[in-house]
Amino acid sequence: MRSLTFVIGTGRSGSTALSRILSTHPDVLSLNEYMASVGDAAFPEGRLSGAEFWWTLFRPTPYFANMIRSGLLMPEFLYTRRPGRYTARTTGIPALSLMVLPHLTDDPDGLLDELRASVTDWPDRSAAEHHEALFAWLGARFGRTAVVERSGYSTGWAPGLRETFPYAKFVHLHRDGPDCALSMSRHVGYRTITLIREIRERTGVADFAELTAEHVRALPPELAPLLAGSFDPALVRDREFPLHRFGALWSELVADGVRFIDALPVGQGATLAYEELLDAPREELTRLAAFIGVEPLPRWLDDACAQLDGSRRGSAAKELTAAEFDGLKESCAPGTRALSAR
Repeated sequence: MRSLTFVIGTGRSGSTALSRILSTHPDVLSLNEYMASVGDAAFPEGRLSGAEFWWTLFRPTPYFANMIRSGLLMPEFLYTRRPGRYTARTTGIPALSLMVLPHLTDDPDGLLDELRASVTDWPDRSAAEHHEALFAWLGARFGRTAVVERSGYSTGWAPGLRETFPYAKFVHLHRDGPDCALSMSRHVGYRTITLIREIRERTGVADFAELTAEHVRALPPELAPLLAGSFDPALVRDREFPLHRFGALWSELVADGVRFIDALPVGQGATLAYEELLDAPREELTRLAAFIGVEPLPRWLDDACAQLDGSRRGSAAKELTAAEFDGLKESCAPGTRALSAR
């Protein structure tokens, strides 16, 4: 690997488009939603055999599996658009297969088989070393040298990633608060996240592994079913959500991202605003390429500019009443101040 970079942020901020753009650069290995797919379970302490590490990549991601079984399909679930041999109701969709591998190839099942044949024979080593070996394997497989991982709703992973990969670079991607929060409010993933956060608030547990039967019984009927293997999708799709909750979520994530980036050594942190990317795509992508350590190739820049869609910009102000917009803007104020202070 020439370099390893993590793009962190709230999600719903042009981050999926950024992954697509990065994937078209001939030197960049774009790992789309890698951390969202493998999560903390792929970073246990101690040493792991190749077979043990493979299981952390192969086992279905529990909360995504529950969503799929319940009929809540996020647009980010690339594998479900062109299904292969794995299904959520029978085999389960492997963690890497749902969003990561379909971003790299039209044959995710075949690539998964190639990986399995190699990874299961790897020697015992730490999780960090296994991940580095995986990134290097994929880089060699696709002829890429600069690795860029990007997941939505990823700010919370940043401190752990910094500790695991102290040499890595980080880019904080952010978007206008009300626009981003409004987009969150319409996305089944963020609606589910909001309900999960409510369950944690009501029960007082930080990890669902700490939940007891008594905790579950005390939850209201519109929340308790979400803890089952499948649930009525109407509990998420049809529920009324106050917009200010998404504004508060945006503020929390943005403030965390600002603090994290500001604490990094010079040269290891950068910021990228979605609106600036739309206004000056060539300049911003050239700056990003330099930070990652690749050339801003003219043809790549031309293709990237054609992919950017600014139609969602200013969506909150256009689609909400003045009172609704003012309330959402107020809930976003802490995050807006954090960005302004930078």
